[in-house]
Parts: sequence; structure tokens; C-alpha cells
Amino acid sequence: MTGTADASAPDSEPFETMVSELDYPMFVVTTRAGTPAGCLVGFASQASIDPPRFLVGLSRRNATFRAAQGASHLAVHLLSRENVDLARLFGSETGDRTDKFARCAWHDGPAGIPILDDAAAWFVGEIRDRFDLGDHVGHLLEPVAGQASVGIQQWVSFADVRDVEPGHPA
Repeated sequence: MTGTADASAPDSEPFETMVSELDYPMFVVTTRAGTPAGCLVGFASQASIDPPRFLVGLSRRNATFRAAQGASHLAVHLLSRENVDLARLFGSETGDRTDKFARCAWHDGPAGIPILDDAAAWFVGEIRDRFDLGDHVGHLLEPVAGQASVGIQQWVSFADVRDVEPGHPA
């Protein structure tokens, strides 16, 4: 038959419509394998309570992914909306062409991982495992150190950076 859809092909349109309506928190993930690297991440979530675990998806196309392949730790930063420009910096620029760390305040944290001074909260996690997630690779983190904030309710979310042109396509 011509002109008919393959009944066995998955229909991803309902899924894509549903997730486009979600307003995920956005994180800046940093690491170091030689030089500092970091990017804006939307695919991240707590994955276990006991033991504590967090899953971060890094796009195979970006410089931070390449740096993370040789790293033992990642830092996950939560930004308040007053620092949305920092999220835009890490989301719109690529470390292949721009030294993002020259354009923001940061310091060496646990395991030598770059910590953004303006983050409202952050943790460093040891990479316990990596998983193929398609165009992203999941990095399962075990938290080893961090700094939490209390009372901040206005985190940078997808709605705040929806218009950012990524440094690399996803």
C-alpha cells in the first residue's frame, strides 16, 4: 500500500507535544579534564534516594561531553532566576570557540571541579556509571560535596531559556 503510515512505526508526536509543555529545571554542569568545561543541561534528575544518586544527560555533540569522558566528577549547579544570564552563557556558547569561564566568576571545588560563584546551590558528584541514552549519555553521579541554599524558589527553568540558540545542536 502506498500513502499509508507504517503501523509498526512509533508515533512520537504525543510524547513530543507533552514534554514541550513541561518546564524542567535547568542546571549548569561543569567538569575538568585538563581545562574547565561546562554547559546548560535540561536532562537531569535525582535517580535514587538510598543511596543518593543523580542522573545527568550530556549531549554527545558538545565540548562538555568530551571533557566528561576523561573526568571522574561533575558539578551540578542550580541557578536562581537573577542569574539567568549565566545560564544563557553556558547554553548559548560552546567551549569549542569560547572560554565561558573567562566570562564568569568561579573557583576550584572538590576534586578540582569548577564551581560557579553565582550558583544558588551546587553539588559535586563522582561519576559512578555512564549510559547510552540516544543522542545523550547519562552520567550517574554519587554526591560527594556541595552547598545547598534555603528558601530560593525561583530557579532557572526551561521557560527562562527556551529562546537560547545552543552552542551545538542537541
